[in-house]
Formats: sequence, structure tokens, C-alpha cells
Amino acid sequence: MQKRLLLEEEVVAAARARWSFEAVEKFVQEIYWRTYWKGWLEHRPEAWSRWVQAVPRLRDSLSAGQRSTLEAALAGRTGIAGFDDWAQELVATGYLHNHVRMWFASIWIFTLKLPWELGAAFFYEHLLDGDVASNTLSWRWVAGLQTPGKTYVARADNIAHYTNDRHVPQAGQLAGAAFPITEPALPKIAPWTEDPLWSKAEEGRAGLWVHPEDLAVERGELSGGKFVAINATWPKPMAKKAGWSDAVANWTQAVLHDGASRAGAHFGADVSAEASDELAATLVDWAQKHQLKRVVAYRPFVGPWLAEALAIESALAQAGIAITWRRRPWDTRLFPHATRGYFPFWEKVTAAG
Repeated sequence: MQKRLLLEEEVVAAARARWSFEAVEKFVQEIYWRTYWKGWLEHRPEAWSRWVQAVPRLRDSLSAGQRSTLEAALAGRTGIAGFDDWAQELVATGYLHNHVRMWFASIWIFTLKLPWELGAAFFYEHLLDGDVASNTLSWRWVAGLQTPGKTYVARADNIAHYTNDRHVPQAGQLAGAAFPITEPALPKIAPWTEDPLWSKAEEGRAGLWVHPEDLAVERGELSGGKFVAINATWPKPMAKKAGWSDAVANWTQAVLHDGASRAGAHFGADVSAEASDELAATLVDWAQKHQLKRVVAYRPFVGPWLAEALAIESALAQAGIAITWRRRPWDTRLFPHATRGYFPFWEKVTAAG
């Protein structure tokens, strides 16, 4: 669901149609966790921008000892049972189990004493399901920043138990307690709210921009739209700017092409899906070629794709072409509740039915 190949409401509905709510509540909560993280970050986008700025600064400021520890951690050569296998598994497969991600982050921060920001960068580089909000905020939670003072400390016996003794780190190898990590308070903003739907009178020739943050455009409110052209251009500089591995970049580009193909078949529209050095300029050229009066898209969330979207918005405006951003009703309904912790958010969700 990180790329919205599946929609959250579809997954929740399928689970609840087959099993009782009591039987699937934990699973359903995991779906809502994803929404909660994204909504929370929309209210506090500086959590992302601070992380982006911190990563290169911290890499440059490591001591010789920290640099050696970092190299060992990234290569899976720390000597800590479990941790080393997980580091290698992440690079090889692009995946780690959620519980493993928590253990790994805790060991990285409190045992190896490496900056959490660099651990989040390691995950974001290699996770195929890497998500700006889920990844950044989960690392912050383990570090004790997301819920101030509430940290997660991995225990050797817990790791041994839940891995069926496959990984049995020595208790003395792991930190027995957390240390405080602090930061200035994050400013809270009013999240963006969607543009109104365009009227028939102003519709004209419309094109659709498809990007990897929503690849199910043929389902939902836009599915009935009339689009004469679809653009799913891949920006070549994106992988380097975002810090993705080749595997993540290639997988993301592949699912983008898949989503564009489905959209083209659904709308019966011409699809442009080439790679480009400058996405905004390419979209302007495409819109002018197809004599578009308007470009429509689901607005990306806080993260690298939003930066691309804002550049596109500016370039189209300069060319005299309108852009309409939409947000799915799921997000519009739930994001306003993601202002505090998860459980107040969940109470609002369950109270609403």
C-alpha cells in the first residue's frame, strides 16, 4: 500500500468482510497506523525537512570511531547476533519484518550509539516499501522523540523468543537502557486541503499526472474523469536526491509503469512514460503538445515527490496551464485526527465506525 497499488479501504473492507472485527482488529490497526503516520507528518512537515538536512551533516561530522562503527553496521559486521543478519537481509531483499525493524533501530541507536537519522537513511535507501512518514517517524519513536520520553529498548531474550532462538544475541552486548535524545519542538501547521473539483464549464482538455504515491488512479473519484493524455515520466535525478538504492529506484520505476499502463487502459488515453532529466519542464512540454487546459493529480504527501509536485505546479502556472490537486476521501477524513498520539486517533476512528 505504500505506493497505493492497493487502497487502504479496500484492504480493510476485504478483511472485515471475511472475519469478525475482533479477529482482525490488530491487522486493521496496522493499516490505520500508516494513515496516522502520514497524517501526523502533514501536520508537522519539519520532522521530514530536519531529517533531510541532518543526514549529510551527521555523515560529515562522525568521529573516526563512529565512522568505523557505521561501516560495520551497514555491512553487517558488528558481531551482534541478529543485527548483522538483518543488515545484510535488508540490502539483499529490500525488506525487514516490522518487529525486526524496531529491534534493529534500537540496537543502532542505543547499543551502537549511532545517530538515528543515519539509520533511517539506511532503511530509506533499501526498503522497497519505504515510506517517508512511516520510516522517519518510526525511527523517531524508537529514539524517544515521537512520544517524548518513550523509547524502545531491544532485549536479547525478546529477540531470542520471537525468532525461535534463530537469533540469540548476548545480553551483555545490548544496551540495557536508553539515553535521552532531545530536539526543539516541532511547529505544527494546518495541513493542505484539496482543490475543488473543476466544473464542466472549465474542464476543457485535461491531462492526468501519475506518480508513485498513488498508483490506483483508475479507482476512486478520478476514475470517471475524461483525460486525453496521461503522464508518468520518471525523473532521472530522483533516486540520487531521495537517497535510494538502485533496487528501490528500479522497483519504483517498474510499479510506476504498471500504474500508468492500467490508467491508460482505463481512460483510453495516450500515456507518456519516458525518463527525463527535468520533470517539471517535461510536463509543461507534454501539456502544451496535447493542448491541455488543465493537469489533474493526487497531491503527493510530504517527501521528495511533493517537492517535484510543487516544481510542476510553478512551471505549469508560468505556462498558463491550470493544475488541480486532489486528496482521497480516506485521507481527508482521517488526517485531521492525527494530531496527537495514535490511540486518540484510533478512538476517533472506532467512534466513527
